[in-house]
Amino acid sequence: MDVPLPHLDRPFDYLVPEALDAEAQPGVRVKVRFAGQLVDGWLLERAESSAHPKLAYLEKVVSSVPVLSPEVARLARAVADRYAGSLADVLRLAVPPRHARAEKAVTADADAPADPDAPADADARPGGRAEVDPRGWRDYPAGSALLRALTDGRPARAVWSALPGEDWADRYADAVAATVAGGRGAVVVVADARDLDRLDAALTAVLGAGRHVRLTAADGPARRYRAFLAARRGDVAVVIGTRAAMFAPVERLGLVAIWDDGDDLHAEPRAPYPHARDVLLTRAQLGDAAALVGGYARSAEAQLLVETSWAREVVADRAVVRARTPAMAPTGDDPQLARDPGAASARLPSLAWTSARDALRADLPVLVQVPRRGYVPSVACADCRTPARCPHCAGPLALPSAQGTPACRWCGRVAAAYACPECGGRRLRASVTGARRTAEELGRAFPGVPVRTSGREEVLATVPGGAGLVIATPGAEPVADGGYGAVLLLDSWALLTRADLRAGEEALRRWMAAAALARPGTAGGRVVVVADGALAPVQALLRWDSAWFAARELAERRELGFPPAVRMASVTGVAEAVSDLLDGARLPDGAEVLGPVPADEGRERMLVRVPRSRAAALAEALHAAAGQRSARKAADPVRLQVDPLVLF
Repeated sequence: MDVPLPHLDRPFDYLVPEALDAEAQPGVRVKVRFAGQLVDGWLLERAESSAHPKLAYLEKVVSSVPVLSPEVARLARAVADRYAGSLADVLRLAVPPRHARAEKAVTADADAPADPDAPADADARPGGRAEVDPRGWRDYPAGSALLRALTDGRPARAVWSALPGEDWADRYADAVAATVAGGRGAVVVVADARDLDRLDAALTAVLGAGRHVRLTAADGPARRYRAFLAARRGDVAVVIGTRAAMFAPVERLGLVAIWDDGDDLHAEPRAPYPHARDVLLTRAQLGDAAALVGGYARSAEAQLLVETSWAREVVADRAVVRARTPAMAPTGDDPQLARDPGAASARLPSLAWTSARDALRADLPVLVQVPRRGYVPSVACADCRTPARCPHCAGPLALPSAQGTPACRWCGRVAAAYACPECGGRRLRASVTGARRTAEELGRAFPGVPVRTSGREEVLATVPGGAGLVIATPGAEPVADGGYGAVLLLDSWALLTRADLRAGEEALRRWMAAAALARPGTAGGRVVVVADGALAPVQALLRWDSAWFAARELAERRELGFPPAVRMASVTGVAEAVSDLLDGARLPDGAEVLGPVPADEGRERMLVRVPRSRAAALAEALHAAAGQRSARKAADPVRLQVDPLVLF
């Protein structure tokens, strides 16, 4: 039943009235009477008898379309158990809301008689043969073997580190085509709409139109539901999408793949907060399917797959990496600003300014990555350098424009009469410069050069290949025709100094994603990172060796006892509720309870850590304790998250 109460997380038996016998098939949506109310549910299976002597009848079959496949139902149960959640919560993520008009249209199309004059094309059918060109994987020694395994239907598991300038969408299209050539289906998950559009175009070029569907909430409820039904009916063998596609009901699944698994957009913000990577790997394990985890950078979780021999790494030889990597250089710990007055005002070190100038003179675009969006997202007292905070809520003050009045980023109140509480000064200076201010400054440094910005307000997918400046926040970097002549990575400290367990890993991921857009080869583009070259993430970038950095990160987390080396759960709520849940939980042997640490809005967070071998026992104990609280109608809610991205 679609009831979000942990103590009701189990199947319930109902009688099927004779009038609904034909429609009430496993997988359909139903309505049942429970506790005096009419609630939604899914019919899981039919049985001849029940252990319960007295049963109520099904009230209604909402639709005769079996939207929940047995494979997805089994997967949803496994995901709920892994994340200490309820099956109903997972099924809400797995099955999109019903759209009656779209369902009626799909059913009518399926029931329409076939056109006798239409040409018979075996390749148009799901699972038909497709041409697979293995040359795209020639730079990776294990690449051809991966494609052969996919064509043969073998459950190959691979962690792929992409080379600079690699068209990852084409390589994923090759892997999907090999899977389809073997008569099996595929599910591919990407982080955002831009990546989805690239993959969509690549698959259309390889498979042809109509051979796959895209599943994403951004396409709207009707289009999303039509795509879901097309996959559920077996009309297509391939589904691509954002994290909404991780539960896509593909028949004879042969491959699950995820691109850039370190992106936090892959983490579901709704209970039980599953990560797309872990859902897909669970699906590969349950369905004996192949798995492909790829990215320019490698996450610690992907490195764990390699070190435990669950997956094999697919990487290029070092000679190929050196030949493909653009020229890279750090500016040092205390970079000297360029002598050009415009470059100095733009905070450009000499090396960065020279690289940008040379690229523009060669009629090539320049990409500038800035970690913060906005104009001046943080200001400080110009006299004593004390950070400027809102006098009402203590939030950070920011400047919206050059002539703008400082305002709070939290509550929005304007602080026109701000005075520093430490020295009384009224002058403000920028402590952090945003993308819009950087664009303004670079426009002065390079007069006459077109300047484009790509960020939260407007994300560009592509830019022309001629001379121009592109200022982008991480994740919003557009692809340039032919590649960028120079890539400048500014304000690296803003990424490296974040109070986050994954700060170094995330900085390297964002840098490599931007550097990969440069023209490949040492004679091509140039990448300049404004950072100390001795730092481990910078070293990994300069050598294009994220595997080395991921192994280092994983070793440190093993030593300190942090995920993914261990399984960790966070319990967040008011202090009394958190204590109540943990007191009632039968935690497994060896469990460590850490905390409390402050959370938002007067709540606190406790962390529970166990070895990975005890992960299932921890999730079961926390779910049972949550069920006890919901059964006695405890007032204060508690949020359970297993392996959250943010621990502190």
